[in-house]
Amino acid sequence: MATLYLVSTPIGNLADLSARATETLRSVSRVLAEDTRRSRILVDHVGADVPLVSLHRYNEQRRVETVLEWLDAGEDLALVTDAGTPLVSDPGDRVVAAVVEAGHAVVPIPGPSAVLAALAGSGLPSERFTFLGFTARKGRAREADLRRVAVSAESTVLFESPHRLVSLLEELGSHCGSERRVSVGRELTKVHEEFRRGTLAEVAAYYRERPPRGEVTVVVAPADGPGDEEELRDDAERLAGALLREGMKPSAVARELARRLDLARNEAYRIVHDSTGGSGTPTGHATEDE
Repeated sequence: MATLYLVSTPIGNLADLSARATETLRSVSRVLAEDTRRSRILVDHVGADVPLVSLHRYNEQRRVETVLEWLDAGEDLALVTDAGTPLVSDPGDRVVAAVVEAGHAVVPIPGPSAVLAALAGSGLPSERFTFLGFTARKGRAREADLRRVAVSAESTVLFESPHRLVSLLEELGSHCGSERRVSVGRELTKVHEEFRRGTLAEVAAYYRERPPRGEVTVVVAPADGPGDEEELRDDAERLAGALLREGMKPSAVARELARRLDLARNEAYRIVHDSTGGSGTPTGHATEDE
């Protein structure tokens, strides 16, 4: 049975590539790469004499059949992204799902992760966290993402491009309060690695004066515990409305409320029921603050 290996690659420092990842890249028949030019530097670095095949968001669906044919023929393959762990805000979901469905082995090779590096170095609570990747760019989807961060009971990790970082921090300040703690990890593991920690207002002001460059990962502190039951219910109703508008089923929304806000399951279901008026879609009550 052939295997598809999901190989985590360095997020900046080539010395972070594991010995297991190196051995895997040298042993497979082909490497599926988000950007073959960037990945060529990596495979040459480890001395892997292996062909690279592009697999990115524009051709992933078309690649599925070919990947399955290679695996059916007994060829082991590796999937890499430009940096970090494959599939995390990067292509590969469709291919991996198809490979699993076809009965082939899928083996992750753990390694560097911007998410975990930023979280560990943030100085913020890290025992539990939510990863949202890149926030939606506009409209209701973006509003829902920002609200999720605002009411989250655990730290939230976000990706953002450097030229949109200040805007994100300012919008988060509007939703979370300007005094919410945040950490911005920039150019992680690289020569100019930087952590900027403080309130949303402080960090936004810093980068407003010093426009950032390079890769950016943001960690936002969890919301403070609610002062009373009314405040908790308000937060729960806002979150329920946001998740329902994203298309999540009411039962799933109730489970998410219970998990994030530490609510009793019955109370979470009651809030979702009230938010939808029993119809399964959010009512005006849940969206009155829009």
